[in-house]
Amino acid sequence: MLYAIISADVADSLEKRLSVRPAHINRLQELQDAGRLVLAGPHPAIDSDNPGDAGFTGSLIVAEFDSLTDAQQWAKLDPYIDAGVYAQVIVKPFKKVFPQ
Repeated sequence: MLYAIISADVADSLEKRLSVRPAHINRLQELQDAGRLVLAGPHPAIDSDNPGDAGFTGSLIVAEFDSLTDAQQWAKLDPYIDAGVYAQVIVKPFKKVFPQ
């Protein structure tokens, strides 16, 4: 089943994000290589693909896991959590309707 992992950043998270981004990306790459990643990316703090120093306000990941517990466990191990990037992480089931 698919699960949405919705994360909200702490204020001024950009420096923390950049410090562990390679490890965060590696985990996403592993999901992609396993054919389980639907989409992933950050929410820019401003209306721009490249927000520069404005940074980001959070992230969204949609991926396949065997259970909600598995998705929650995976999310808990995100390097952004250890680095203090995320203030909150919500994991919930996701039903993809479009595109078919």
